[in-house]
Amino acid sequence: MSKKKKRKKILKRTIFFIIIDLLAIDCFFIMYGPYDYFRNLYVSTAMNTMNHQWLAKVFFSDKKIEKMMSNNYFVTIDEDVNTDDIIINTKEKTKYKDEYEKELLTRDPDNDLYKLLEFKIGGSNAYLVAIYDPTKVHLISTRQFNVGGYGERILTMCERYGGKVCINAGGFVDNGMGSDIPLGYVIKDKKILWSSGYSTDIIGITEDGKLKLLANSTGEEAIEKGVVDGLTFSPFLIVNGKELEIHGDPWGSSPRMAIAQRKDGVMMFLAIDGENYINGATLKDVITVLKRYGAYNAANLDGGTSATMIIEDRLINNPAGGAKKTRGRYVVTGWGLIP
Repeated sequence: MSKKKKRKKILKRTIFFIIIDLLAIDCFFIMYGPYDYFRNLYVSTAMNTMNHQWLAKVFFSDKKIEKMMSNNYFVTIDEDVNTDDIIINTKEKTKYKDEYEKELLTRDPDNDLYKLLEFKIGGSNAYLVAIYDPTKVHLISTRQFNVGGYGERILTMCERYGGKVCINAGGFVDNGMGSDIPLGYVIKDKKILWSSGYSTDIIGITEDGKLKLLANSTGEEAIEKGVVDGLTFSPFLIVNGKELEIHGDPWGSSPRMAIAQRKDGVMMFLAIDGENYINGATLKDVITVLKRYGAYNAANLDGGTSATMIIEDRLINNPAGGAKKTRGRYVVTGWGLIP
């Protein structure tokens, strides 16, 4: 090897180790430096995942992690949605409150069913769908529960139900691959398809297309209060215009999903991309976006690698991890615009 080639090789190796050293310094500065925000964000994001908690435990003891997590929490909203506040009138207006309302309510040519808005939240792509007839929003689900399978992709469910727009929704027993065992309740057409046997937070839709959020409720109680379709997930982000009280950053940044409704009845599906829990959105980010577009009631849905949005048989968002290659992960339930 010539002297010139040796010098180039040494230079490349030196640059490589300098970069590694700088990254290590940055990492230790974030983990042990004076800025709590980044450290808390890192730990809370890692600890609220199934397979990545070791990322926090590499740097901190269990006792330290427990103390940091205790400073990051939310206070649930302890009241039911007052559906009388929702007066359904989703027609286009001649006057709008602000640019966001105009953007949301102005129809696309030849499409009076829905409208897709795309924007950024931080460095992540976000997709918000306005649905103009909330009575056409229904629960979708895998064909059967607890038969030893892995559920279905939202794409498959959406095609089977004839949906125009579909998103994933409820949680499930997750072994890393997924499963066909839902968590909590699944209610379809006023019938309980699945029950875990305990009270949960139920996200429901009434016969007249109103989003009904019921804290600590059974499926039977939800049906008595007018829920036609419903499922278990939380937290509720906005109830009767009141925002979830959040301290610190309890769940970190992640791919997110949410369902919301304005006072005029317009239903909204929100999907936010993120990759391997490096980016995405916080619960505060989700609330901020939904309030911007007029949400009066809203609930968090299953995010992470499950986050999937389908429009007209096409995958719209970019599911995290390997779910991107498979056009979505296997899940058990979702919400769909079924004309």
